[in-house]
Amino acid sequence: MRTTQQWQAADAAHFLHPFTDFQALAKKGSRIITRAENIYLWDSEGQKIFDAMSGLWCVNVGYGQPPLIEAATRQMKDLAFYNAFFQTATPPAIELAELLAEVTPPQFNHVFFSGSGSEGNDTIVRMVRRYWDVLGQPERQVIISRRNGYHGSTMAGASLGGMSGMHAQGGLPIPGITHIEQPYWYQLGREMGKEEFGRVAASWLEDKILEVGPEKVAAFIGEPVQGAGGVIIPPDTYWPAVQAICNKYGILLVSDEVICGFGRTGHWFGCERFGTEPDLMTFAKGVTSGYVPLGGVMVGDRVARVLIEQGGEFEHGYTYSGHPVACAVGLANIRLIRELGLVEKVRNETGPLLAKLYQGLKDHPLVGDAETCGLMGALLLVKDKARGTLFPPELAVGMVCRGHCFGNGLIMRAVGDRMIVAPPLVITPEQIDELGRLIRLCLDKTWADVKDKGWLD
Repeated sequence: MRTTQQWQAADAAHFLHPFTDFQALAKKGSRIITRAENIYLWDSEGQKIFDAMSGLWCVNVGYGQPPLIEAATRQMKDLAFYNAFFQTATPPAIELAELLAEVTPPQFNHVFFSGSGSEGNDTIVRMVRRYWDVLGQPERQVIISRRNGYHGSTMAGASLGGMSGMHAQGGLPIPGITHIEQPYWYQLGREMGKEEFGRVAASWLEDKILEVGPEKVAAFIGEPVQGAGGVIIPPDTYWPAVQAICNKYGILLVSDEVICGFGRTGHWFGCERFGTEPDLMTFAKGVTSGYVPLGGVMVGDRVARVLIEQGGEFEHGYTYSGHPVACAVGLANIRLIRELGLVEKVRNETGPLLAKLYQGLKDHPLVGDAETCGLMGALLLVKDKARGTLFPPELAVGMVCRGHCFGNGLIMRAVGDRMIVAPPLVITPEQIDELGRLIRLCLDKTWADVKDKGWLD
């Protein structure tokens, strides 16, 4: 077995990591994760780590689940791979499509498989534009998204997303994609109540539709809760108002459920939590709990009927669309979520416990705001609670806090100065208590650093 230093040297020499300053990481050295069980990881130094981010928002059923491992093993023995081209299908892909139609909202009866959420959102762009083309409205090309939303890192996915750092590289966004402001009450609407702000934020969509021209707008895409943007939870008035605007102008509504799907919000899908009826729905991550890569698009009847009955050949697809091993794991994963009652558990037990924990953390001198939705949570670190004053971005207080999390066996992500969690859905009440103790410890250490550095002056 290699030492940590040997692993780090080989990593620096050959492995280019995603969303990484390669030179800086090579100097520091990667943290090497070697094994996992339930909601915990262990690194090459033997440190036990509480994974409060479910890997990357995906390991919903926790690590080491025998049904998923056994499903992959059986399928690899029977049929490790065959494609879905050439008018061919495999039993796991058919069965998973059938099961997805069962657990998703009633308008969804068809699925287009991809290998990831990014590929799923690329498919969205192709499918939305093809839909309008078939209907004889090819001028409907524009897709509206939101600033600070995240829809993947492929050319189309990164364009749909509203991350300025991503748009600064690679000539993004591609043509035909435009953005409106995000529904972030703390940053943009504290002078009004949350319900009023939700309606105002939704009105920005109508403003953009009228600016572009309703006859040119194809779709609006959004995450029910913005995940990578910092767990931005919109007011309850927001999504119903967005739905009404989409209905008014006849544009397609796309719900990106890559993070929110499969129980994360306490419902099978986030659109159910917020009361929308999308025409298309992107999924990935939680469909296999991250054990094997798989993604796709649930296609609502409105779109599916046009593509099937009038569309002819859809010139789009992937080698791994409906990969039999991935689909077998997806089947086992969804069945396990049902067997363990995880969606109901998040809605009725662990989600409320996390909300209670976060309400308690509001008393910490660093915490200006704390909010949750199901098993997603965000803490906003502020310089002055009374005034809501933020720290200057260059101080990177969130990264200071993240450093203390890493040093104390907790994975908690920093998005600017928003500290976010999304623990596995199998988390127990006792583990939520453990999470609370770890978070408070790291906040205390960050507070001590902030005071020592004179950043409160």
